Amino acid sequence: MIVSRRTLSRRARLMRGRVARERPRRVMAAGLLLAVSFAPVAHAVSIELKDVASDRIERQRAATEGNLPLPGTPDLSRLNERMAEKGIRPGSPILLRAFKSESEFEVWFRKDNTYVLFATYPVCNWSGTLGPKIREGDKQTPEGFYTVTRAQIHHVGRWPRSLNLGFPNAFDTAQSRSGSNILVHGGCSSVGCFAMTNAVIEEIYAFTEQALNGGQTFIPVHVYPFRLTNENLETQKSSAWYPFWVNMKTVYDTFERTKIPPRIGVCDGKYIVQDAAPGEGADAGPLAVCGATSAAIQVLEQLPKVVQLQLSLLRNPPAQAPRSLAKDSPLYLNRPNHNGPNIVAMGRSNNRPVDLGSARSQELLQAQARALMDLPVPCSLHRTSCRRYVALHERAERRLFGPRHHSGRVRHASK
Repeated sequence: MIVSRRTLSRRARLMRGRVARERPRRVMAAGLLLAVSFAPVAHAVSIELKDVASDRIERQRAATEGNLPLPGTPDLSRLNERMAEKGIRPGSPILLRAFKSESEFEVWFRKDNTYVLFATYPVCNWSGTLGPKIREGDKQTPEGFYTVTRAQIHHVGRWPRSLNLGFPNAFDTAQSRSGSNILVHGGCSSVGCFAMTNAVIEEIYAFTEQALNGGQTFIPVHVYPFRLTNENLETQKSSAWYPFWVNMKTVYDTFERTKIPPRIGVCDGKYIVQDAAPGEGADAGPLAVCGATSAAIQVLEQLPKVVQLQLSLLRNPPAQAPRSLAKDSPLYLNRPNHNGPNIVAMGRSNNRPVDLGSARSQELLQAQARALMDLPVPCSLHRTSCRRYVALHERAERRLFGPRHHSGRVRHASK
């Protein structure tokens, strides 16, 4: 068979191209083989470096390496003896309290007419910084007052033993905060939740289930940024969340004084607290909401999601970097606030949640929503999706403000 020189040259070029393409693959395979051959025999440790809180990193490392229980964990094998020592019974009403900066989680049991501290567990991990959760996806662990009911204890999913805090509560909703599925669960990884390790959550979950079966309808869960003592709060005066924490301290102080979960409500843009009678201590109930705040929440829930997000950005200061109260820590909170300029537009007052508990607040909310909905549409009307977006917003405007209001979106939208 006679092959022309031209054909041979073409085959040679094809062969060189094939070799050039295969050489990187062979080199990569050889490199991987060498890496496997000389790698030390050890278990990899995966640490979530989502923040710089060294205490949380060390607990994650300990959990990943199997060094459990964490330091400070009660002897879980002596549950019956521990309960007998405290003089409490399974099925009694309970109160749960969490402290983010200290990474501690408390379980209180009702004994006679007051509550006694049964156990303090180390929190293996919580995510974000000090300050409340603002919006879905910010990976922030919330702060506030929540209740767990029978519908909020999980039996399936990744965490079959977990408690759903019920975020957002009425206060969060009134401040245009959003999020979902904030849990107290096992393991040591967290995206807005409290991760307690599997063994600890088994004990907490059992207490919760027994209390619900024993007749407690609502289990209060108080989530604090830190222990709200006067000394700790003194270090927070430069924080944008200082007024919020001062408001939370009223609940903290009431329980510290009475050792009975107080009745908590929401009005005038803040938590309100009232002592519970001894007979009410078993079931403080969910947050009570005053009429004006309830009306404001109804208006907020009718707004389009994009407007709710814009309101949330206006009403809530940005998260801060400090994460620890320890005075010997580089993250000590007693330092200047570098949050940048505060938003004062549309009536928002500096560093304070918007007051939604008055007629003036209703007018402000309507004005804010109207101004936000009057902004030009950030899309082209030549696109079907943009025309659908405009139609949805105009329908929401008519529902909220009546047929007379017209934002002029068609005129202002990009052509």
